[in-house]
Order: sequence, then structure tokens, then C-alpha cells
Amino acid sequence: MQTFIINSDGYNVYVGTIYTRLEEFLTERSYAKTFILVDTNTSEKCLPKFTENLPSLKEYDIIEVDAGEAHKNIDYCVGIWKMLMDFGAGRDSLLINLGGGMVTDMGSFAASTYKRGIDFIQVPTTLLSQVDASVGGKTGIDIDHVKNIIGTFTNPEAVFIDTDFLYTLPQRELLSGFAEMIKHGLICDRQYYFDLQSNALGSIDNAMIFRSVNIKNRIVLEDPKERNIRKSLNFGHTIGHAVESYSLAHDQDPLLHGEAIAIGMLCEAWLSYRQTGLEESALIDIQDFLLAYYPHYPVPEDAFDELAGFMRKDKKNEKGAINFTLLTAIGQYTINQTCTDELIREAFQYYNGLLKKKQL
Repeated sequence: MQTFIINSDGYNVYVGTIYTRLEEFLTERSYAKTFILVDTNTSEKCLPKFTENLPSLKEYDIIEVDAGEAHKNIDYCVGIWKMLMDFGAGRDSLLINLGGGMVTDMGSFAASTYKRGIDFIQVPTTLLSQVDASVGGKTGIDIDHVKNIIGTFTNPEAVFIDTDFLYTLPQRELLSGFAEMIKHGLICDRQYYFDLQSNALGSIDNAMIFRSVNIKNRIVLEDPKERNIRKSLNFGHTIGHAVESYSLAHDQDPLLHGEAIAIGMLCEAWLSYRQTGLEESALIDIQDFLLAYYPHYPVPEDAFDELAGFMRKDKKNEKGAINFTLLTAIGQYTINQTCTDELIREAFQYYNGLLKKKQL
């Protein structure tokens, strides 16, 4: 199987057959102590295969946290720090984050702040974390359901993407990651967007994941601290993060990140049609594509004030205004857009109207 290598900001991302590369990395670095952070899912489904394929990794300690975005908070982070202290982790230690976005986000934040920073590597095990959290150096935890409001920009030492882990995932988790792949096409690669429509979910392979990671990597390398074009990656996320936060606060079975981002992309594509010149035919194409894959989630009309509250707390805002990245065409974007509350409310009404039409 071919291994793709992407050079990011001082570290490499390996996509494909990773274990020879990972063995070489561990041998060259010779860390005093190694720790593997997992959640309850990856502990069962991914850890055995991971350690089995690394015969040179003979001594390590496991730190396990509960699975789910609801646990990506300061209390669990304190637990990770305490475990590192109890196991005697020093600045010459390594933390391996083996898991999805929750594990890689929180693990990298814990590592970047423990003793003012220890080395960590990412081994993302979900499609979402492979195509989204694998590059960019963003770490973070949530507070009061506000996504990634506390965090740092800290790069890993390397990222190792084993796509065989995708076979452990339910369809819903694959769809969550697929939403970010669609976003990558929508913002800056028209052909990739249409290729995703043609190939769809059943044929995601190393090459497609490489294309998605490479799109994000090119953007991140040009704007590592999100001052300019990196904001393009926020398309769908202003509304999407608000919907995700609302669902975490209210639903027994909350929306996954990609499910909420799909809703955000539908709403923000409509805002793009109203405000930044996205053609109606493009809007229809986007809505048909997303509605074919993602679950119906009617947004209660009386939830707007709470959703707007989440949007106003978003870390992307500037000068008190809710900040959007919108589309001018499929494959083209514009950043630093603001919309009136009334227009944002109409975007939710548009989305709910789509669901009603689909049910007729």
C-alpha cells in the first residue's frame, strides 16, 4: 500500500502504511517515557492493533478517558495532567494521542501545557480527525458547550494516519468526517467537490484523504495563526458550531461534529446566495448533496436566541460581530463576512423549510 507524505510546518503527516515510519520515529527520538492517550472506544478497537504493530514499543503507560465531545473539558484535562504527574512524565516524555478529534484536541492541549510543553504525536482514528485535526496545530477544550474556546497553537512532532482504523467506525462517524471533506472542496477545490459527489462515501481511500489533508495543509502553511486565508476553513462552522453546542446542551444523543457542520454549510450556503453572489444553481447542488447524506434535525424556532448566544461567544468573532466565511462560487470563498440577526434567522428558516420539502 502506498504511503503519502505531506510536509507541514516542521513535521510530516504520513497517510497509508504508517508503522515502519512510526517505528523509525520512536527509535530515533528515544523518549524517556511514552504515554498513549485513548478513550473508551479506541482502547478497545484501536489500541490492540496499534501496539501489536509496534514491537519496539515495549514500555508505555495508558491514559484512558471517557469517549465523547461532552468530556473534552478542563476536568478531564486535569485528570490527564495528574496521570502524567503520577507516572513521572518529564519534558523528555512523549504523549501519543490515539483517537478521534476529542482525543487529539484535548491530548495535544494537555501535552502543550504540561510542564510548559512535552512532545506529542497524533494518530487520528476517525475520518473526521484524519482529514481535519491532522494538520494545523490547533489544540483545545470546550467550556459550557462552547467549542474549543480554550486552546493553543502547538504543532505535533508528527502525524500518522492509518486508514485501516476507518473499518472500526460506524457509518455515522464516517459521515461526520465526510462533511469536512466536502467543505474542503467547497472552499477551494471545485473538482475535488465534484469527485466526492461521484465517488461518495463508499470509496474513500488513502488518495482521497491525502487530497483533503493537502488542501488544509496548503492553507495552514500560508496562514498558521488564522489571520487571513485560514479563516476559509471556517465555512459552515459559525452556524455549525452553534448547532453542535445547542445539541450537546439539549439532546440525549447529540449531533456529531460533521452532522452539525453539514447543517452549518447548508445555512451558510444560503447566506452566500443572499449576500456574496453564490449562484442559485450552486446552492441547489450543495443542498441536494448534503441532504442526501445527513440526518434531519429541525432547529426549534424558539432556539434562535440561544443559538445566537453561542455564535456571539465564537472565538472567530472580531470587534463584537459574528464572523462568517461565505462562498462566492463552488471552490471559492470570501472571509470576514457579517450578517444581520434577521438574515441568520432566515437561514435557519430556509434549512427547516428544506426538511419540510423533503418530507412531502
